[in-house]
Amino acid sequence: MHISEGVLSTPVLAAGWALAVGGTWLGIKRLDHERIMTVAMLSAAFFVASLIHFPVGPTSVHLVLNGLLGIILGWAAFPAIMVGLLLQAVFFQFGGLTTLGINTFNMAAPAVLCYLVFHRLIVKGGGVRPVAAFFAGALPIALSAVLVSLCLVFTDEGFLAAAGTLLLAHLPVMGIEGVVTVFIISFLAKVQPEILNLQRVAGA
Repeated sequence: MHISEGVLSTPVLAAGWALAVGGTWLGIKRLDHERIMTVAMLSAAFFVASLIHFPVGPTSVHLVLNGLLGIILGWAAFPAIMVGLLLQAVFFQFGGLTTLGINTFNMAAPAVLCYLVFHRLIVKGGGVRPVAAFFAGALPIALSAVLVSLCLVFTDEGFLAAAGTLLLAHLPVMGIEGVVTVFIISFLAKVQPEILNLQRVAGA
């Protein structure tokens, strides 16, 4: 899911930086200072999960957890993901500094979108919670893969085949992340519901 240096055109890189800076600014502005530790822990989880790669055909995939970050952090997923990607670029050369903006947007924007769509369904609880949690974990992977594919195609139509391979390779990741998100959301709802803002939203 990381786009490396030297792949994308300058207009795509510039648009990515503009969108990522805007999203990160909004995430920091809306961040409750009491949740800074939660943001740091989830940024660390994102950093570690993205380092574990699994071979799928001619390419490899990895867990992203952007849906989980979105459900828990909302707009704060932008700064959390940007910090994780920055550390991966600096220490392991995953992605890159020039592509940090577009990589952040590709992973954080779907996370925030799924927060806006699914968080209230998760708050309702009952049978709808695991269903909403599954789609909140799975759909951001699909949306991120689509955004990465669009970046490649907008840069050069010769990347069209690579974009198709990327989408297919992430189908199993969607299922895995959906199941992982269901288990984590169910666990947090029982032992630490305040992390999910259940009481706050329910009482709003």
